[in-house]
Amino acid sequence: MKRIAIPLKGEKLSSHFGHCEQFLIADVENNNVIAETRHTPPAHAPGVYPRWLSENGVHEVIACGIGKRAIALFEQNNIHVHLGVPDSSYRELIQNYLKDNLVTGENACDH
Repeated sequence: MKRIAIPLKGEKLSSHFGHCEQFLIADVENNNVIAETRHTPPAHAPGVYPRWLSENGVHEVIACGIGKRAIALFEQNNIHVHLGVPDSSYRELIQNYLKDNLVTGENACDH
């Protein structure tokens, strides 16, 4: 099983990872979503989200942009980050991920 986190603003991908309202965490097994839960993150501070998502068993993060320090912390926690993902609904992102069609690009964060 894989656990994937998507930072949300409403029902869509939050363009700024550290300012998301919630995280959708999807459990994927045999290329199917078997569970979806929403979590309100702890207060944002440097290094908090990577540690918190790791403690919640997340293996991958889908994001538009994330700071370089956070990316390094995710890597230290064996969490793969998909960066530069365009603004979409979380359902569309999950479907694209499952079909191996997730569009990635440049990190939208400049810090």
